[in-house]
Amino acid sequence: MYTVNAQEADRDTVTAEGAKDTDVQWLLTESDGAPNFALRRFVIAPGGYTPRHTHDWEHEVYVLHGEGVLVAEQGQIPLQADQAILVAPGESHQFCCTGPDSLEMLCIVPNGPATAGH
Repeated sequence: MYTVNAQEADRDTVTAEGAKDTDVQWLLTESDGAPNFALRRFVIAPGGYTPRHTHDWEHEVYVLHGEGVLVAEQGQIPLQADQAILVAPGESHQFCCTGPDSLEMLCIVPNGPATAGH
């Protein structure tokens, strides 16, 4: 068994082109003993956003705190705390913080290509 306190975990700035004021914490990964999935926490400052992108794997997102929008192929989908989102493989998506506080989300991705480089 392995545990981590998210408030104490390393926080890295997302440096991908098209990102603004977004940090990520890799909370649980293959190197921690998670054989199938990685758990990440994103913190997006007010006015910040992730890059708009697509990839070949699904990911599940759970909003912990804040308000925002998911920019998707269907348009802009409002986000708020306690909302869960499934981003299917190949779907274009971007998360934006629109509220006065940070948008904080948990994101689960499969180990492998999704976690390469971490």
